[in-house]
Amino acid sequence: MKTLRSRRHRAFCATLVTARKALKLSQHDVAARLKTSQTVIARIEIGERRVDVVEFIDLARVLHLDPREVLTQLMQ
Repeated sequence: MKTLRSRRHRAFCATLVTARKALKLSQHDVAARLKTSQTVIARIEIGERRVDVVEFIDLARVLHLDPREVLTQLMQ
């Protein structure tokens, strides 16, 4: 099953972007906090790069998201 660019994957990416913007963080800010590059964050947000579970937890923490809530929303 392809999940990249699926409805749920697009919703996941939108959730990340919305949370980042609500915190008034740039992609560069998020990248710095995660010790990665802005390009990685951009690729995640536009759906070109998958996120593994550990990355997701770290990303959620930076964006002040509860990973369980995000996953619950995606399961509906």
